[in-house]
Amino acid sequence: MDLSLEQRIALVRENIDRAAMGRTVTLVGAAKTKPPELIARAVRAGLEAIGENYVQEFRDKSAAGAYQGAAVHIIGHLQQNKVKYVAGQVDMIQSVDSPALLAAIGKRAASLGRTQDVLIEVNIGTEPGKSGVAPQALDQLLSAAGDTAGVRVRGLMAIPPAENSRAYFGAMYNLFVDIAAKKYDNVLMDFLSMGMSDDYEDAIRQGANMVRVGSFIFGPRNYI
Repeated sequence: MDLSLEQRIALVRENIDRAAMGRTVTLVGAAKTKPPELIARAVRAGLEAIGENYVQEFRDKSAAGAYQGAAVHIIGHLQQNKVKYVAGQVDMIQSVDSPALLAAIGKRAASLGRTQDVLIEVNIGTEPGKSGVAPQALDQLLSAAGDTAGVRVRGLMAIPPAENSRAYFGAMYNLFVDIAAKKYDNVLMDFLSMGMSDDYEDAIRQGANMVRVGSFIFGPRNYI
């Protein structure tokens, strides 16, 4: 039997609660290609955060009132020339992977008198052509955050390789713990964002406290 949107959200929350075993986990609904009216319905059903991959989709859906009552996260790769459209306008940018992008976000947010919360995306599988800072370059990027006004690093994000993802989730959690212990300036290890529709329960069991679930909630993406 097909489940309604509201039932799918409730089921995801049940799965999260079972995997989290008492820990708080933030559910971000990945809404790539989904129409504003469906997103608004999900928010009314209690989805507290919406993730968008594309800046233009965020702008269009925001103008249509899709996000009222929910936080908005940019979860896709962000080009520097698009920073002006989102920095200081969204609750979180999850895909920061270079000092240049970090600086651009900070400059724009500071010009608006705001501080932009960000996550650092880590290419934990060191996959060629994939977004994210290499684990060995993470220290340099986090150190740069201490000198960057207008931003505040709130944690890490990753999209590990599908094969053996549980091991990569564990490696990300170890990075998360190590960084928290080092106490970088302007870096708060509040969130570890990893896990999507196919593996979010495994990610939570390995330490994630934020997951990005799209197709399980909204159905397959609407590619033209």
